[in-house]
Amino acid sequence: MSSCSIHSSTKIIIPTIARYFGTKGRYEEVNTYLMDDILATNNSLVTLPPSKCSEIHLTAIIRHGTRYPTIKNIQKMREFYDLVVGDATGNLNCLSEIKSQWKMWYTDDMDGRLVDKGRKDHRHLAQRLIKWFPSLLTEENVRHGRVKLITSSKHRCVNSTIAFREGLMKALSIEAELELAVNDALMRFFDQCERFVKEVENNKSALEEVKHFNEGPEMKRVMEKMADRLQVPYASITDDSVEAGFFLCAYEFAIQELNSPWCQLFDEVDAQVMEYAGDLKQYWKRSHGHDINSKSSCILFHDLFYRLDRVVSQINSDGIVSEAVTVQVGHAETLLPLLTLLDLFKDDIPLSSTNFATQHNRIFRSGKIVPYAANLLVVLYKCPEGIRMGVRLNEKSLTLPGLTDPVPMYEDVKKRYRALLEGCDQETVCTINKS
Repeated sequence: MSSCSIHSSTKIIIPTIARYFGTKGRYEEVNTYLMDDILATNNSLVTLPPSKCSEIHLTAIIRHGTRYPTIKNIQKMREFYDLVVGDATGNLNCLSEIKSQWKMWYTDDMDGRLVDKGRKDHRHLAQRLIKWFPSLLTEENVRHGRVKLITSSKHRCVNSTIAFREGLMKALSIEAELELAVNDALMRFFDQCERFVKEVENNKSALEEVKHFNEGPEMKRVMEKMADRLQVPYASITDDSVEAGFFLCAYEFAIQELNSPWCQLFDEVDAQVMEYAGDLKQYWKRSHGHDINSKSSCILFHDLFYRLDRVVSQINSDGIVSEAVTVQVGHAETLLPLLTLLDLFKDDIPLSSTNFATQHNRIFRSGKIVPYAANLLVVLYKCPEGIRMGVRLNEKSLTLPGLTDPVPMYEDVKKRYRALLEGCDQETVCTINKS
């Protein structure tokens, strides 16, 4: 590894390790055709119902766009930068580049805020959704209050929602009132679920698999290779150091589309280990690792089906749908528990600290599921045989587990999830039994 210089050209040079960035990854890494045309829609990825059906409703649950690191990660990144600049003596090209040209430009006040790229993520998504659903995202529906925008209170979500609205208005060539409603009970349910906070969020043992992996042989090897490249003592590199270096590479690419010299400090095997560490954390903290992770999203699950039921009853009575499109903007932590509740992305063997080697083909890959601007689209269709429902994740059709039809009858979906529809009460699920 003698050279690690940065390339400069008008075409974006994608780091070879970009597909391993997990939740810090770009949406374009999931849908690579967008690199050529950011407003393209790929019909080959979507299964539609028979041609005599018409779309009657869309709910889009969307993660905020690309953001700055949080203050906690900015501090880790600064510490690693200081170590590299102060102590590293390796002779790699990228090291001299980091020392002579790269400045630590992240500041504490950036703390998780939306970046320009994140605004574009949402403006462009809005424009693509108009192409996907031209009969729903219409000027008439906007003007008549049939398009609703709901957001988490976090500034990155509010600003993503505003950007989505801008994209919508621009593409429809209108100026109209379209208010945002802040609703943390729905979009940040995890903060308000007492049992989740106590048993997972504030419980170190809930993430012991992550801790064991970070202390295990694969991560130890990544740390040793990093120390060798930097020519610093092994003791000065921790799992936090390599994570910080990985983030410096990932954020630089996501925010500025730069293949930064930091990326050259990792080879592909290192990146796979870093990705697995991130996926382990998401798995145990937000997904299949603990039952309460998914159950904490019951409130959002019921909100979705309550709305779908209302649309169906309106179609069956007078045919006028009061809410044609509902857009809800939240976090990776909003989407992952709900997708988990729907039984999606479940590997036969749980992810653990000891099975990295056998999980290379795992289904649970956070970068594929919840990159920046990830979106779950639930569509209702009115068909001659009744109401059908389609589900897409990141603009690709998904077949719900236990159902064979990619666009099943809505009643069949409700039968599949009957246990959750009849149970999964947020208050019961989230209350800690004091006895």
